[in-house]
Amino acid sequence: MAIAAVTLTLAPAPALADSPTNQRAAKAAPAPVDCEQLKCIALTFDDGPGKYAGTLLDTLKKYDAKVTFFLEGQYVKSRPAYVKRMVKEGHELGNHSYTHPNFTTIEPGAIRSEIQKTQDAVKKAAGVEPKLLRPPYGMADLQVSDIAAEYGMPIVLWTAGSRDWSSKNADAIKKQTLAVAQRDGIILMHDWVKQTVDVMPSLVKTLQSRGYTLVKVSDILKKENLAAGDVFPLPEGWEN
Repeated sequence: MAIAAVTLTLAPAPALADSPTNQRAAKAAPAPVDCEQLKCIALTFDDGPGKYAGTLLDTLKKYDAKVTFFLEGQYVKSRPAYVKRMVKEGHELGNHSYTHPNFTTIEPGAIRSEIQKTQDAVKKAAGVEPKLLRPPYGMADLQVSDIAAEYGMPIVLWTAGSRDWSSKNADAIKKQTLAVAQRDGIILMHDWVKQTVDVMPSLVKTLQSRGYTLVKVSDILKKENLAAGDVFPLPEGWEN
């Protein structure tokens, strides 16, 4: 199975380009990312927004790095200002459930409720709805895939993890992340782990010095021709 990232292409504005308003808009619009040409990597942060998200956003802004946040609705509700800032500063938001249950062990109605409540919370906080789903624990089956398809959302897992939730050690997090970093990699991290946020300035600088461009996960998924409900990367045993 393959996933289709849902991307939004803005048509160029017609000819009133000389007006100050259009000049400002053109200046503000970010250049499109082409991971066919760039050495891209996507850092993804689960379970947030955590209480250290503001510090993480400061770092990302300083180094002009973009990431994807897979948010839990319960924390979106309690920390909406971070969610609004994530969108304002050009990051991508994904749905990571409302209360983090294992989707493969609960009823379909409960899965839908978890997804919808988080969609609603993000919309209320930041005026947008996530286009990507990452089930808690990365646990998905055909039922989860079918429900994701109902919402028009691909399921995005990861190519490797930082193991930050386990080590909670800044040096170990950096070492592990650099060890698994690869072109078009999708790295699992958590913004509630203080040591992850603490090491991010050093980690981002090192990745950039090695030629990586830190991008949103949808930038990497553009070339995959993926469809809603599909899973990427495919877990073992899902291959056709």
